[in-house]
Amino acid sequence: MDHDDITRRTLAHYNRSADTFFAGTIDHDVSQNIDALLGAIEAPAPYTILDLGCGPGRDLKTFSELGHRAIGVDGSERFVEMARAYSGCEVWQQDFLHLDLPPATFDGVFANAVLFHVPSAALPQVLLTLFDALKPGGVLFSSNPRGHNEEGWNGPRYGSYYDWENWERMLTAAGFEALHHYYRPPGLPREQQPWLASVWRRPVC
Repeated sequence: MDHDDITRRTLAHYNRSADTFFAGTIDHDVSQNIDALLGAIEAPAPYTILDLGCGPGRDLKTFSELGHRAIGVDGSERFVEMARAYSGCEVWQQDFLHLDLPPATFDGVFANAVLFHVPSAALPQVLLTLFDALKPGGVLFSSNPRGHNEEGWNGPRYGSYYDWENWERMLTAAGFEALHHYYRPPGLPREQQPWLASVWRRPVC
């Protein structure tokens, strides 16, 4: 399996559908996820937040309006352009398999509906890169569509779909401490909650 080819094909889909994606997601309420990240950070505000896979910049704009320094990163050239224009924030174009992030810089990493696109064999290195980019005590938030540890193509996009037990194993192997997890959307039976959200800390020492 050529991981770079998987990334190129998935990003090509997002470049082609960027305007439709923006229109379809701009009104999504992810305040529960934003609150989960910000509520777990113990450093004094304002925070330096990395929005991983920031897309067209919806959540970047929210973090910035809340008074934080928000930086986006996305592999889609079109999303990067849109996010810069929409949010007014700094946005870097990097794909997840070739992240080049400054060490010990971020109080929080917001990975909302993005890490599931990483092939499972490449995920450990991506998680280590995110771990190193967080300040000691910093927080990683992740939300992914859950599954039974299967992966493959879903139309033009590649995805890996984990259950909680396997996701926890992979994150703790990268050095993270689990804080809590929950399923979305809130208030529904579990079979109607396709999203697994989780909050993690880089230990202070």
